[in-house]
Amino acid sequence: MLMDWRTTAAIFPGQGSQAVGMGADFAASYEAARDVFAQADDILGYNLSAICWSGPAEVLDQTNYTQPALYVSSMAIWTVLQQQLPGAKPAWTAGHSLGELTALTAAGALSFEAGVKLVQARGQTMRQAGERYPGAMAALLALELDKVEELCQSVSNETGKIVVLANDNCPGQAVVSGEVEAVERLIELAAEAGARRAVKLAVSIAAHSPLMAAALEGFRHVINATTFSPPEVQIISNVNASPLTSPAEIRQELDQQLTQSVRWTDSMRALIDAGAQSFIEVGAGAVLTGLLRRIDRSKRRVNLNTVAAFERFLDSQA
Repeated sequence: MLMDWRTTAAIFPGQGSQAVGMGADFAASYEAARDVFAQADDILGYNLSAICWSGPAEVLDQTNYTQPALYVSSMAIWTVLQQQLPGAKPAWTAGHSLGELTALTAAGALSFEAGVKLVQARGQTMRQAGERYPGAMAALLALELDKVEELCQSVSNETGKIVVLANDNCPGQAVVSGEVEAVERLIELAAEAGARRAVKLAVSIAAHSPLMAAALEGFRHVINATTFSPPEVQIISNVNASPLTSPAEIRQELDQQLTQSVRWTDSMRALIDAGAQSFIEVGAGAVLTGLLRRIDRSKRRVNLNTVAAFERFLDSQA
């Protein structure tokens, strides 16, 4: 089925989608992908390619490596897509958390080199914030969003500790973030409230919570030193689920994003309301198309996460 790019959105994954080996098959098959990885290695000053392709997982899963790895892997696939299918011009882009920086690059608002540096700074400052203010995150399944927010407020009042809604991923799937004691208490109460699952995630930082305010001290300086352009295609914000149209709005978004919730359900609904009928997830894993299935299963979903999947897609567009 030919893709109508006028009604297509490109979406880019964030942390949690990484896996050892990501991007290796594209680098082996396409010179353009190898060049993207090589350029990133030069910019970063270390061998990110080896971490992506060979791990070990305990290194790849460190946030200061995970974030550049996901950005570069997605950009390698995006670059190959643009080379092999020059007509692949989606009408919208969006990215989940870290993926929003990839979406900005794909939308023409941020150069690759500047994006690598910005993502590196984001990962480093978030790791440093996590070391200063250790936190936790937990995934909750089958609870209404209003109930999750009510539990966050209740636990914060009870414990005097911070816990907030971090991600509204899709109906029935939310992530909370905050201080360890508060997150652990919320897990207990969520189970009592009927959550099908309430599980602590394997992270030591409280992303998208006020605990990340410490990361802004260093990250804001990098944001302000980065050159942004008006997006060439519409990009939908994580924070407000609305279009980012100017460099000033992009800077404000990236400044707020570390401490505010990712409104992914609202972002996807905004794209659907704008006319998006097809969604291409560009990068490791298939998390975002899985979430989209829960939001609106009628929309076409394509994953470009392996060479085999990519070449099947190319064949379908011939």
